[in-house]
Amino acid sequence: MAKEWILNSATNRFQLNFKRNVGPTSLSIRMCQPKSLREWEQYYYQNVKSRDHLVELGKKLFVKVSEVLVAEIAEITEQDCVDYVINLVINRTYDGYVTEIQTVYGQVEQLIGRKVQPASDEWDRLFNVDFYIQIGERYLGLQIKPAGDVSHIPQIFKERELQAATHRKFSKEYGGKVFYVVSLTDGKKKVIQNPDVVDEIRKEILRIESL
Repeated sequence: MAKEWILNSATNRFQLNFKRNVGPTSLSIRMCQPKSLREWEQYYYQNVKSRDHLVELGKKLFVKVSEVLVAEIAEITEQDCVDYVINLVINRTYDGYVTEIQTVYGQVEQLIGRKVQPASDEWDRLFNVDFYIQIGERYLGLQIKPAGDVSHIPQIFKERELQAATHRKFSKEYGGKVFYVVSLTDGKKKVIQNPDVVDEIRKEILRIESL
């Protein structure tokens, strides 16, 4: 399990699983519509990337893990670890709290004219929902994602894909969709980086009300 976590983290960090390296895998497998693993394997090697190409990616991953990561780990001190934990628990928690308040209560709530309420710890764990809006006996969810800068946004929406299953469970149980609200710091203010989400929330409220 530890080995898989290291390999997964390194692959993501160095973008070895990005489209430019492994091709459009999701699109390719839909085009292939394989009936077996073997059929998909043959299609991939013939139409997307060669096996030799994947072997080279694996070798590149080994270099990153055995040389780059090891060198970086060797530079970490006990004080670095102490500082990181304190920053994570104190500074980042506070920043996340301020982001939630300023984005959700200061902007989303005002723009849609509806009460936005913090979700329970259970909803956070089970459905990855930070806040909710109640419409009659149904609910829609909000997940607030603070981004340090615009470069973080692609990673945020990648996380969204990973959490899609829990959001579908929420929709099935409570009737409404879950929306991502990306918060970006602009000077001293928090702004909604994906403002189109406000219209999407309004449309979802109208849809639920019409049920």
